[in-house]
Amino acid sequence: MDKFDVIIVGAGLAGLGAAYTLAGNGLEVLVLERGDNPGAKNMTGGRLYLNPVRNLFPGLFDNAPVERFITHEGISIMAKDRSVTLNYSENELTDEPHQSYSILRSKFDRWLSERVEDKGVAILPKIRVDDVIKDSGQIIGVIAGADELRADVVLACDGVLSLVSEKAGLRSPAAPGSFALGIKEVIALNSGVINERFNLEGDEGAARLFVGEVTRGKFGGGFLYTNKESVSLGIVVGIEDAAEDRLPIEVPALLDAFKERPEIAPLIRGGSTVEYSAHIIPEGGFKAIGNLCGNGILVAGDAAGLAMNIGFTVRGMEFALASGHFAAQAIMKAKEAGNFDAPTLSIYRRLLEDSFVLKDLRNFQETPAVIGNPRVFNHYPELIGAIMRDVYSVPAGPKDRLYPTIKKHLTLPELWALFIDMKGVMKI
Repeated sequence: MDKFDVIIVGAGLAGLGAAYTLAGNGLEVLVLERGDNPGAKNMTGGRLYLNPVRNLFPGLFDNAPVERFITHEGISIMAKDRSVTLNYSENELTDEPHQSYSILRSKFDRWLSERVEDKGVAILPKIRVDDVIKDSGQIIGVIAGADELRADVVLACDGVLSLVSEKAGLRSPAAPGSFALGIKEVIALNSGVINERFNLEGDEGAARLFVGEVTRGKFGGGFLYTNKESVSLGIVVGIEDAAEDRLPIEVPALLDAFKERPEIAPLIRGGSTVEYSAHIIPEGGFKAIGNLCGNGILVAGDAAGLAMNIGFTVRGMEFALASGHFAAQAIMKAKEAGNFDAPTLSIYRRLLEDSFVLKDLRNFQETPAVIGNPRVFNHYPELIGAIMRDVYSVPAGPKDRLYPTIKKHLTLPELWALFIDMKGVMKI
């Protein structure tokens, strides 16, 4: 074709969510994907919260290739020589519809791309978009290799370091503090072994987060999700720390050390690594979101910075799906109006504002500053570990009372510093 109605750059969840919504509405849609196939280049910790997006895609996820529904939550605060773990489970998490699932993106994205193609949308893999085409300030297409592909509107879903939105002038290179580096292994284990080690039954799943020594006291943490016959295990480290040699060891070595921790090693013993991947992750939250639309262009998913880390939950995939859906809604409105300039396409921002996407991100907009406090990763894990060590210690002689045992750690300067830090926590 000489021209498409919509060109979507990137066949991740945002791009596929948009394509699925646009399909069947009389628009010619083309999806361009840099990887060998949709999902080939996508790396995630592996958890999708479905409750926020079920009504946007009715019935779509009924037969999706999900792994396990999460019924057991856990967070571990790791000191150098000890750790404190909080586990949570409830019967309601076993009731349908389940709140969240572990997924393997390569499998899930391929399945979703097939559903999109079934609805008549063309997806072209192995296509790298190098630039956008502009005409009098309007984006009218993209340049892919030697080809110029034109469209009424371009939807940039090309990931956290979105070249398309940068070329369109919607964003400038962001500060390193807005990103983190994630590395992950998928470790194959028998489903029965997984159930026994994580106290699960059937397709129940476990999700665990780790903070503290796992990243040597720097910003970041570890994660573990159980799949049907594997475990997704990885770490996330702030780009600033990784890039400016603030870590005492290389990032891949951090993952190796994490796997050897006594909290982890028994859980993955006997498993074999079947996948290893690395990815840049947006960490800036609401305040790092840039321009979401321009003349002839919209931005969705990671490319728009739509991800949220609030310490005990990490979310992004449902934001990608929803933003793709709302971008598609905005494009259809613009098509009806016969105008694809920025003011017309700005309904996209309003749709996001009225949805859980920007409401959740706005509610937790102070979280990056709070969890960016170095004491969260280096001081408090050691403090909490030392208190618990003394609480559980049984000496050869008499044991001191509980209050004095704890009080010796909570000195006046310590309490004052804790008070200051808690003022920040109260903002989230």
